[in-house]
Amino acid sequence: MNKSKVAVLKTTPETVIADYARLMDLADYSRHLNKNGDLILKLNLSWTKYFPACSSQPWQVEGVVAKLIGDGFAPNRVLPVENKTVVTNPRKGAANNLWLPILNQYHLEFKPLPEQEWIVYKFKSKLLKLNDIFPEGIEIPKMYVGRQILHLPTVKTHGHTVTTGAIKNSFGGLLKEVRHYAHKHIHEVLVDLMLMQKELHPSVFAVMDGTVAGNGAGPRTMDPVMQNYILASADSVAIDSVAAKLMGFDPLSIPYIRMCDQMQLGNGDPRNIEVVGADVNDVNFHFTTKRSFVIWGDQMLRKGPLRFLEKIALHSPLVVWAPAASNFYHDVLWYPTIGQAKIRKFNRTEWGRLWREYKEGKRRPERQSVA
Repeated sequence: MNKSKVAVLKTTPETVIADYARLMDLADYSRHLNKNGDLILKLNLSWTKYFPACSSQPWQVEGVVAKLIGDGFAPNRVLPVENKTVVTNPRKGAANNLWLPILNQYHLEFKPLPEQEWIVYKFKSKLLKLNDIFPEGIEIPKMYVGRQILHLPTVKTHGHTVTTGAIKNSFGGLLKEVRHYAHKHIHEVLVDLMLMQKELHPSVFAVMDGTVAGNGAGPRTMDPVMQNYILASADSVAIDSVAAKLMGFDPLSIPYIRMCDQMQLGNGDPRNIEVVGADVNDVNFHFTTKRSFVIWGDQMLRKGPLRFLEKIALHSPLVVWAPAASNFYHDVLWYPTIGQAKIRKFNRTEWGRLWREYKEGKRRPERQSVA
């Protein structure tokens, strides 16, 4: 394969909107996305509540949307979407994460995927696991077929996949809420998602926010760390590889990145990736992946010593206990205590101040972007 290009910039709260526009130009986005075609804007909602680094940031959404509309994309052809899980609500999440005021400002209509038509789609590619997981057929949103897509992930760790980014963001769009069935074979499933996207979309692009990155027990119960980086690429494997390297991981040690690279679904080997913009050769966040109590329990049931209980606990009517337990742990125990302490610390940072300005309907004036 030819080398892939990943654009990386250092940014500040004062310049982040302008920096997102410059970032997308550095990544040659206009060569990959056609402004005369429909564009799915796949947001990232890991928690209905707002928690720093967890879901698409409001300045990430505004930076990308402002660039698209400013460059001539018609508002009615840019389609912001997000799905639900057994523990998230897309409409409430879009409000809590402050996406809706931005989308309304630019005259974009948010489209929760549970409210769209879903169809069984017969993929031609030989998938590794999903046909076995869903033998009755893989249902996808009908609106995905033939439309280009732009992913808006964040830089963070993940208890199931080590890191998460552009590839994992497709997991939340292409599979229904029972996609938790795929956790047992998650790395193979992420490869399947790359194969599926190549059939469905004429082009795929990703813009990733690492202004506040998530370290530890991702994708929710993390430590938010101010890192001030933003990334963009037309190669989902390459952008995930660069993000993993920034976080301090060997990208090819992560199974889904290595498998995608071996199957030539994108470049995961840093030697085959051209990074433009900021010099990040010596950058290392020294992140470590941990497992939350919920992910630890899930893995004990699917792969660990409790796997003899997997069928009755996770694949029967008794499965309702799992989302209830997750919501109780995350929303009732963790968020009001440990989570609020982390949010108070975040609120004292420059990005926390910018978050409050978005929440209050105010934003700082743009200044010249950081080189």
